[in-house]
Amino acid sequence: MQPKARKAYVPGLAALLVVVAAGCSGGGATDGAVTDTKPGGPTTATTAQPGKYRTLREPCGSVPRSMLKDLLPGAASLPEDQQTKVYQGTASVTYDTDRRVGCGWKATSPDASNQLVIDLERVVSYDPAVSDADRAQEVYAKKETAAGLPASPASGTPSGTPSASGTDTAPGTTTQTGSPSGSGNPSGTPSGTPTGSGSGTPSDGTTPDGLEPRVLDSLGDVAFLDDVLARAGAAAQQRTVSVVFRTSNVIVTVRYTEQPAHPTVVPDSKELQDKAQGLARTLNEQLNE
Repeated sequence: MQPKARKAYVPGLAALLVVVAAGCSGGGATDGAVTDTKPGGPTTATTAQPGKYRTLREPCGSVPRSMLKDLLPGAASLPEDQQTKVYQGTASVTYDTDRRVGCGWKATSPDASNQLVIDLERVVSYDPAVSDADRAQEVYAKKETAAGLPASPASGTPSGTPSASGTDTAPGTTTQTGSPSGSGNPSGTPSGTPTGSGSGTPSDGTTPDGLEPRVLDSLGDVAFLDDVLARAGAAAQQRTVSVVFRTSNVIVTVRYTEQPAHPTVVPDSKELQDKAQGLARTLNEQLNE
């Protein structure tokens, strides 16, 4: 009997079979993800977080009736049906109520005329690397810069002005302090109403110490107040207090104006500032409900 022929053993072929078997056994990634094995490790594109707010409140119903009575004392002497119309307010004309809304109220008494305007803007970033809140901060910073707040004694620069004030704003935004919708003022809004874009301290020194235009604490993420006294018409003096604050990606402006009927009467800064700040705090609370 002849001996059986021995099978040839090829080491290279055996090694190849082991590698192929390992590749088919599912030892790689199981979720289909592709890992970048280049030097420096895998890289993942990040998208900035969207803003906290996706919609805006209905503005004309946002101010409590009790506050409107205090802000618009002239309405108290009107007949009931006219009072109701005044307190309902007039909505600002906007073309996207998910992005911007506003409302205005006005009442006149024998002693003075008062006007209130609120404006709410929801900022959306169109850059995936910039969050909505960061873009809103850029818009807010431009408003603060435009207000021309007095310089901080310690730094010699405008108080609280963020360094991002020079960056571009989101499409459709405005940069004037307290301006309502860019498409026009609410009905009854005087065209000469100051917007707070001029010098913060009145030249005649009628704003008491401590009440000058300034950065505000404990209101939203950032906030400031502007106070402008100006002539209205031939003799009357008109004071406009604007409070602007940002909460996440929403910027709120409260603008409150008083014009006394007598030309020698100067509207009181503290009273107007207290009322405007009180309303701003109420709107901020509503946003955080």
